[in-house]
Amino acid sequence: MNGTPEGPVHPEPAETHAAEPALTERHLARRAAELSDCRAAFRVAQLAMAVVDEDGVVVLANDSFGTLLGAEPSALRQQAAADLVDLASDGRTWHAYREVLGGRRSRFRCTRRLKHADGRSLWAEVTVAPVPDSRRVLLSIADISDRRELHARLRHLQMHDPVTRLPNRALFFERLSAALETAAQDAAARTEPVVPSHESHESYESYGYGRTGRIGLCYLDLDGFKAVNDTLGHRVGDRLLAAVATRLTECADSDGYTRNGGHLVARLGGDEFAILVEDSTGTEQLADLARSVLDALQRPFDLGGRRLSVSASIGVVERTGRGTTATALMQAADTTLYWAKADGKARWTLFDPERNAHRMTRQALSSTLRPAVERGEFALEYQPLVDLADGAVRGVEALVRWNHPQFGSLAPNRFIGIAEEDGSIVELGRWVLNTACRQARQWQKDHPRERPIFVSVNVAVRQVWDSDLVADVAGILAETGLAPHLLQLELTESAVMGSNGRPIQALQALSDMGVRIAIDDFGTGYSNLAYLSRLPVSVLKLDGSFVRGFQDEEHANPADELIVEALVHLAHRLGLTVTAECVETAGQASRLRRIGCDTGQGWLYSRAVAPDRIAELIGTEPQPA
Repeated sequence: MNGTPEGPVHPEPAETHAAEPALTERHLARRAAELSDCRAAFRVAQLAMAVVDEDGVVVLANDSFGTLLGAEPSALRQQAAADLVDLASDGRTWHAYREVLGGRRSRFRCTRRLKHADGRSLWAEVTVAPVPDSRRVLLSIADISDRRELHARLRHLQMHDPVTRLPNRALFFERLSAALETAAQDAAARTEPVVPSHESHESYESYGYGRTGRIGLCYLDLDGFKAVNDTLGHRVGDRLLAAVATRLTECADSDGYTRNGGHLVARLGGDEFAILVEDSTGTEQLADLARSVLDALQRPFDLGGRRLSVSASIGVVERTGRGTTATALMQAADTTLYWAKADGKARWTLFDPERNAHRMTRQALSSTLRPAVERGEFALEYQPLVDLADGAVRGVEALVRWNHPQFGSLAPNRFIGIAEEDGSIVELGRWVLNTACRQARQWQKDHPRERPIFVSVNVAVRQVWDSDLVADVAGILAETGLAPHLLQLELTESAVMGSNGRPIQALQALSDMGVRIAIDDFGTGYSNLAYLSRLPVSVLKLDGSFVRGFQDEEHANPADELIVEALVHLAHRLGLTVTAECVETAGQASRLRRIGCDTGQGWLYSRAVAPDRIAELIGTEPQPA
């Protein structure tokens, strides 16, 4: 029976085998075409590329790679890629490159400076990445010279002052920090017993030898520059700053000490400039540089037919770079510049550690003075005021002492000036006045049969302006029960002479109350006796300089005695009593007594002592010390 066999029908095996070669050939052809396209794209790509084998050797380079380096692509084959693009110049880059070649890192990127065959330099961004399914890597290089140049221009604008063209504050501190770091490294290198061999390409300087490891700084500003801006305008001021910058640069470039060209000159802002001296040879170099700057700036400036003269104050700091920070160096320079201005301007001043320590102490005292009153750190001592006629103690001067927890017992000259500056003298003065009046009243109670002694208290002129001194005195006298005539207030001659308004009104009110007013340190200021006749003053205290003038009896100066005698007689004619300060010898006391001076005060009788020692002297004639 004719028909088809039962079951599924399968294609003939011969037909299947015939189709497979056709598919494979088409696939291979497609792959070959793709590979050809890739090679063509690789060859004509604008990005410079090279294929590198696992040993770091170039096996294929495109045209852009050759153009970038100024060579034929075929000439670059079989060359070490690291040599072509400078990957072995530093250890970190070399290690990363080897990691990629070995398949232990996916990729890395770095920036290198390359040299073209024609000698010009270019900046390139180098990227190294593995080729998929291969042990080779692809090296690609992008020319970023234009980008670097733009960045450099922008950085220059950002880091330079537009008026003077000098480095600005940001660049100055960048250079200063780098100089300090280098100085510290040099100092560390010098501690290592390393001496380069004759065959070595490294110099002694690379080990820190031949460099000093020291940093110098001249920090200056122009004296009176604000007046130039205010009177002539900012345009003239800017032209003056530019001219000053030119002279500073000339001074820095002509420094005979430096071996590596000029020093960095920067404008830090306003009329402030700085000259950074790396590897300074000592303070003599900095002093010579500062002197040359002063001389250069003192020569008149010709600004478009307008001649201007200017001076500068300079703070000079020179120290080892190791252990020094940029902040500490600038703080020292700023402090020294302040000293130069305080000392009279138009000068340079060298940093003085002792003077700085005193300044730091002053700051520490200023910050703790107000709380010290509340903590009870102050105490009063008293120095007798002795009647020169009979030797009896007529009064005492209250002298405040600060029992500082850190600096010990401090005399008034260490902190009264600070208290006057920050205003704490008002609170401190009120405490002194209260304590002294209370103590005087206590002596009176303890010695009722003796003639009561008065207490003299120093008053700062700021107490008159910043507080109601009259009300304070009245309240304290009422509270303590001390009679007004037993209180004497001392003001310095310079604080009283020429005063008007509130101070004079306050002194008059106190005098009307019965309080004695004394002029302290008389003879060091105005010495205007005619003016004294119009003031409510009852006592003159002659400055100690008058008395010291005839301390040496064998070589006494008759003029000193004549001056004191004339002052005493004139004061008496005005109805004033006279106290001589700094009486130290019996001869001085005798001559003052003969002249007619009323009372004396000084070490001949007693130093300032505690209240209980004064109690022992009341009613007795003190024995000269």
